[in-house]
Amino acid sequence: MGISQYIKVIGRGKRGARSLDREQAADLFGQVLDGAVTDLEVGAFCLSMRIKGETPEEMAGFMDATYARLNHIPSSGKPVVVLPSYNGARKLPVLTPLLALLIARRGLPVLIHGTATESSRVFVPHVLQAMDIHALPGVRAIAPGEAAYVPTELLCPGLKRLLDVRRVVGLRNSSHSLVKLMNPCAGPAVVVSSYTHSEYAVSMAAVFELMGSTALLLRGTEGEVVADARRLPQMDGFIAGRQVTLQEGEKGTLTNLPDMPREVDAETTATYIQEVLAGTKPVPASMGLQVEHILHLAESL
Repeated sequence: MGISQYIKVIGRGKRGARSLDREQAADLFGQVLDGAVTDLEVGAFCLSMRIKGETPEEMAGFMDATYARLNHIPSSGKPVVVLPSYNGARKLPVLTPLLALLIARRGLPVLIHGTATESSRVFVPHVLQAMDIHALPGVRAIAPGEAAYVPTELLCPGLKRLLDVRRVVGLRNSSHSLVKLMNPCAGPAVVVSSYTHSEYAVSMAAVFELMGSTALLLRGTEGEVVADARRLPQMDGFIAGRQVTLQEGEKGTLTNLPDMPREVDAETTATYIQEVLAGTKPVPASMGLQVEHILHLAESL
């Protein structure tokens, strides 16, 4: 069929573009994920949505199309905590593995999913490999108390292809927002998501409400879903789409800063994580609170 009819709607610039309804958005995104459209059409879609911006209804449609094509993580009997990881470390250590392992040792299954979207950053798989934890070779249930990393291409190859468009055009597209919102699990899950700019907090909250998600939303660390160890961010929860404030944020830098490494390489980060898990270094205060809020949300499922 092609998606030219949709490009005509969304591609008329910031002022002239109109939004798609949820069904149209699902049809468009499904064709993109299936590889049923040309590279030129994919580029036109990515740039059009980048200029226009997605509405919550469009993002919900994109999620509908993705869920219909996902290789879902089977249930293991307990709610899965989902940690999307697509940004990596630039100036600060990527501590998503620490968050995952802190939650796992409290008895919940934890899924980290992601892929490298740049060549100049340190990503979660690099840190996990330094800890002798390897990506799953295939989709399977995650046991209670286990933290597992699943590459995006195992969940949905079409989604990985769309994420990789960034390497060609140099800009993020709708898939980069979607992966931070989606629940790849067949059973109940708590999706932990983050934003970098305050306006995204509003749009992401609207999608969680529309999708009836159970989730935690906060300003993360360089795009990762970990609470910044130097600050106490506001943390908002969603229980079946209903928003609740779990943690009031504090402005400015915390007075008692954790003893964190200045280097961001995988080996140094892995050593720091192991020291925290062993108790020789303290858990950053904001991350400790984040763990408790995630556990609270899991109890609601």
